[in-house]
Amino acid sequence: MLKSLFHWKVLVNLLVAAAVFTGLVWLTFRWLEIHTNHGKEIPVPNVMNKTVQQAIKILDDSGLEYEVDSFKYDPKYRPFQVLQIYPSPGSRVKDGRTIILKVNPRTYAQVSVPDILDRYKGLAFRQLEQVGLKVGDTIFEPNIQRDAVIRMIYNGATLKPGALLPRFSTIDLVIGAGPRRNISVPNLVGLTVQQAKAIITQNLFEVGLVEHEDGGTDESDIVYFQDPPSMNVRDQGMQIDIWASKKTPAELGAKISQLNSIYRVKIDTTIPPSGSRTPVFQKPQQRVAEPNTEQAVPEQPKPEVPKSETTKPAAEPKQKPVETKPKTNTTASKPATPKPEEKPKAKKVIVE
Repeated sequence: MLKSLFHWKVLVNLLVAAAVFTGLVWLTFRWLEIHTNHGKEIPVPNVMNKTVQQAIKILDDSGLEYEVDSFKYDPKYRPFQVLQIYPSPGSRVKDGRTIILKVNPRTYAQVSVPDILDRYKGLAFRQLEQVGLKVGDTIFEPNIQRDAVIRMIYNGATLKPGALLPRFSTIDLVIGAGPRRNISVPNLVGLTVQQAKAIITQNLFEVGLVEHEDGGTDESDIVYFQDPPSMNVRDQGMQIDIWASKKTPAELGAKISQLNSIYRVKIDTTIPPSGSRTPVFQKPQQRVAEPNTEQAVPEQPKPEVPKSETTKPAAEPKQKPVETKPKTNTTASKPATPKPEEKPKAKKVIVE
């Protein structure tokens, strides 16, 4: 066996196989050196603070690829100025390597305007600051929603939520100042329903009941009645009800009088107090006078009273109308007879 292994033919085959293997390995590494340009490296040129156009031209001449990436806007530098390079300038790379350029954009990146309509002003300010927008002027306008954002204005134009604006842009806000008080109600009679609704909205009132005579919804119908009536004073935000018909107000006199009887009842509330006061003060006066007469009747037969009774002539005529009432009530009773006998005695004393 050992002799067969060391046969010269076997040794020749082993040497040929080793030579072939060595050649294949050498050819592989050689091919890799040629394909990867092994040993041929290019220094990265310094294109810092150059414009994008200048940097691209230099990299093309050097045989390097490039990729432009926008960077955070810095107002200290010019727009489209190269601020960073990767790999860093001076490092050696192979031909065809991609160089990443960080460039200063033209302006701040755009952001979406948040929806802050009908929000409280404090919350709206915080939402704008979180996005990167600034609040400019705050304009207060009469509105039912006090301290709520009504509109957003940018460069004089109304801004809608979701619009894209550069970061750190300034937005003006229109804020509600609350409703006004004691505002005269406009006259809507004779107008169409559409015109009446527009006037109600312009005066910051709310549209309440809209009743059509025919039960329809035609806004060309003419308003013939409103509640509250025109020239009344109300606070903004109150509702105004209107009644409309295809007929003119002159043709609906009966309907208008019926509505007046329903919605204008409160006007007569000033009459009852004047009449209710008279019986309240008369009744106690009569009740106080009656016991005085009853006490005076037993005191008159005393002989010592004549001089003191001279001071009561003014009170006696007041007692006469009061005594008329007990006469009617005591017609069936006998005690009424001594009263007329006592009266002439008092008169005689007064004459003496």
